Amino acid sequence: MQKICVIGLGYIGLPTAAIFARAGVSVVGVDVNKQVVERLNKGEIIIEEVGLPEVVKEVVESGKLRASMEPEEADAFIISVPTPIHEDCTANVEYVRSATKAIVPYLKKGNVVIVESTIPPRTMDDVVAPIIEEAGLNPKEDVALAHCPERVLPGRILIELVENTRIVGGLTPEATAKAADVYRQIVTGDVIETEAVTAEMSKLMENTFRDVNIALANELAKISARLGVDAHKVIELANKHPRVNIHQPGPGVGGHCLAVDPYFIVEKAPEEARLIQLSRDINNSMPDFVIEQIIKLTAELKEPKIALFGLTYKGNIDDVRESPAIEIVEKVLANPRYDVRVHDPHVREEQVPFPLLSFEEAVKGANLVVVLADHNEFKAIDQQALLAQMETPVVFDTKNCTNLKQEEGLTVYRIGDVIGLQAIAVKPINS
Repeated sequence: MQKICVIGLGYIGLPTAAIFARAGVSVVGVDVNKQVVERLNKGEIIIEEVGLPEVVKEVVESGKLRASMEPEEADAFIISVPTPIHEDCTANVEYVRSATKAIVPYLKKGNVVIVESTIPPRTMDDVVAPIIEEAGLNPKEDVALAHCPERVLPGRILIELVENTRIVGGLTPEATAKAADVYRQIVTGDVIETEAVTAEMSKLMENTFRDVNIALANELAKISARLGVDAHKVIELANKHPRVNIHQPGPGVGGHCLAVDPYFIVEKAPEEARLIQLSRDINNSMPDFVIEQIIKLTAELKEPKIALFGLTYKGNIDDVRESPAIEIVEKVLANPRYDVRVHDPHVREEQVPFPLLSFEEAVKGANLVVVLADHNEFKAIDQQALLAQMETPVVFDTKNCTNLKQEEGLTVYRIGDVIGLQAIAVKPINS
């Protein structure tokens, strides 16, 4: 493969382009964001991912990767654009539709067209193929049309793009084989060939499986709060069974995958996907559950000073898409009773509609610290700094990630602990 055109230079498209370029393929990356294009052509990026700045700088300087705001002729086209959901939770495939239309003028017979974006079942057949057909090309004969969903973990993207098994599903066996050969240039793991709709559904079920299991843990936390049971002890004991592995409860599910993909299945089969929909409802309810615990903990304080730590949906990244932490922060900020301070060392101010403070500014005089993301910085919070700077050193660790220990003057709660009506004393705990 001599040249690849990657449409969409976000959290998946840019690493994908960089990995192909590092393998010696000539790559042009396309994005509608002028800043992204200009920065990339200087060897710079605006997203956070381990190892990516170094790889991008290397391949841009070598001439193997460059960026443009318009597609170009190529041997293969990889579409990696967002697929968000509408307000009614149905899939918004307009970015995929627009990207497909954008490459049509540059398509030639024999080209490979791959959609990496996560899409509802039958999108390749019912959305992408008709666009190519309308342009005068036969989507089953003239081009090799396939879906190859990304399956990577933020923070490990460069590793997993190479090492993970890839699933490639084409509209025809011939298309599948040609698309699979594109990935065999960079993938050391298995490249499994299947049909397009099977590939679409497999990616959705990977994330739905996790969403459903997280919902079970979150429901346990809510039941335990009602019954006065320590959910963490229940999980610890239940998981001693050799065939049980209950997850840890948390503040909700975020990111562009787990919080979105299950809806793509519900949309196509609403009567059958009842467990999937219920799991989404449970996980979506967790921000309000966190707020309830904050209210209980600060019930006796007239104007509680609350430090909210973390805005991303998972640790050590800068991605705030669909993050339950954002919802929690916005709801706490909307309560005029609270003096709110927000801190996240991985997020830039332009990403959020509220000011960000340093660790020191956030904890000074605070009554409560609420940990909403499992960043390494929060796993290693300086316990003595909290004791010295907080007015009432109480921590609500919703991610169960800190190394803080209960000691004289410091109280630590987690989601699933029995908080009940225990409130922070009006007088400082360590006075």
